[in-house]
Amino acid sequence: MDFITIAKTRCSIRSYTDKKVERSKLEKILEAAHVASTAANLQPVHLIAVQSGDGLAKIGKAADIYGAPLAIIVCADRNKAWVRPFDQKQTGDIDASVLTDHMMLQATELGLGSVWVCCFKPDVLCREFDLPASLEPVNILVIGYAGGKIFVLWYNSSCFEVRFIVYSTK
Repeated sequence: MDFITIAKTRCSIRSYTDKKVERSKLEKILEAAHVASTAANLQPVHLIAVQSGDGLAKIGKAADIYGAPLAIIVCADRNKAWVRPFDQKQTGDIDASVLTDHMMLQATELGLGSVWVCCFKPDVLCREFDLPASLEPVNILVIGYAGGKIFVLWYNSSCFEVRFIVYSTK
């Protein structure tokens, strides 16, 4: 698939089969995260890929992961993220989001479903996975083989207006 087709095809999946995500596919998903750009190339993101029943149950205490066989906890390292000098905006959450998007799109290309979970209890994840204070869970990416029917909402150009602005110095 080309990029635009992948982007248009990806949709949030909230029902999964029991089939495990193959190691080779997980490695490709993690590689997609690894090549994602981050502010100043500081790579302040930590990924916790969880496939074990015990680990998924721990995540289940913090969020609904829809019975998926794989969940990746995406964390930003506050001690490592670039900080904009003008207002002290730390970019860890932005960097984590870029990585998550790369992983979602790679999962789609591999025939897997995913959903980006932001409704979770970060304190529970920190406790269950014994995360250091510097790591902030930003989201959970849930991945697996879709169960049930999939409804893909194709891109609708009338949803929002895109404007191209060209500035000239003349």
